[in-house]
Amino acid sequence: MRTQVAIIGAGPAGLLLSHLLHLNGIESVVLESRSRADIESTIRAGVLEQGSMDILDEAGIGERMRKQGALHHGFELAFGGGRHRIDLLELTGKAIAVYPQHEVIIDLVAARVAAGAQPLFETSEVALHDIDGARPAVSFMHQGEAGRIEADFVIGCDGYHGVSRPMIPQGVREEFQRVYPFGWFGILVESAPSSNELIYAQHERGFALVSTRSPTVQRLYFQCDPKDKVENWSDDRIWNELHARLEHKDGWKLNEGRIFQKGIIGMRSFVCAPMRHGCLFLAGDAAHIVPPTGAKGMNLAISDVKLLSRALSAFYRSGHQGLLERYSEEALKRVWRAEYFSWWMTRLLHTFADATPFERRMQQAELENLVASRAMRTALAENYVGAF
Repeated sequence: MRTQVAIIGAGPAGLLLSHLLHLNGIESVVLESRSRADIESTIRAGVLEQGSMDILDEAGIGERMRKQGALHHGFELAFGGGRHRIDLLELTGKAIAVYPQHEVIIDLVAARVAAGAQPLFETSEVALHDIDGARPAVSFMHQGEAGRIEADFVIGCDGYHGVSRPMIPQGVREEFQRVYPFGWFGILVESAPSSNELIYAQHERGFALVSTRSPTVQRLYFQCDPKDKVENWSDDRIWNELHARLEHKDGWKLNEGRIFQKGIIGMRSFVCAPMRHGCLFLAGDAAHIVPPTGAKGMNLAISDVKLLSRALSAFYRSGHQGLLERYSEEALKRVWRAEYFSWWMTRLLHTFADATPFERRMQQAELENLVASRAMRTALAENYVGAF
């Protein structure tokens, strides 16, 4: 098989890139190790910046997002017994949408199928060849048969554990990582939303987050030991912990309901540089991971492929390679800013077991300064909505 661009991974990065290339008349093939049912049913968080919403709209795949996504003009910070609203719209003129990642994937897969370019699902033994040479290729197994795709470029959108990033030689590749000493215990709950907007709560017992997935489903998180076990947490214990961390003296109450999903996720910050080697380009989680506190993961993936689609379109339109050559540098500028913001939000809102009494007081002082200062609230809001 011959194509112009081979894409490994059918997450938001790989699928959106394939669709954007299609809109510019560029052929691509997407390989994915999981089934379509798996990627469309794996429920993950999803906060879309205004710029990400605009890209999906411009690509013709924003209709369901606009109808079903929850548009939020602000969020609340809860600490010290009170709640304080950060008015994103007033501070930046922009908003965010809560629209889960798997819903974005459903929209993207439907768009690719409608264009006659369904990804190759359930592939295995994927390997990259000659990414430094003139004939880059990807070999794989699909439905019991060996396959091989020759392409001009190979794009690795296959996540942190994928095969793409290790193809950049260790002498070229530099990796930066911070693993946090806590995780998030997440639950999905059948109930009406407890709040119209997200609530980020800092508490001496640990961080907590209130979000929504639909008018009948809540997504709730609380800080936990990343080595803990789901089975150690009964429903009653979960609710007691969430009530303790979230409820204060203002009368607001957390809505309970049937918990139908539980899970623990680890927290890390990670960056690979450069994001290009030869004919191989990395995008999304293959190149960088952020803790979810800053709500940047899917937005960074969308930002990456926006740059890549423009660079590849310029190359195929006029032979211009400047944008391809600058891709890694330009992408990493946005990546490091998002990494900083996500690290800052994580440090600000979580309880660190080894923090000294002085450090805990500094955390409280920073939160109080933040809500008291318009300049600090504006900086937070600009980073949160991606207004840069």
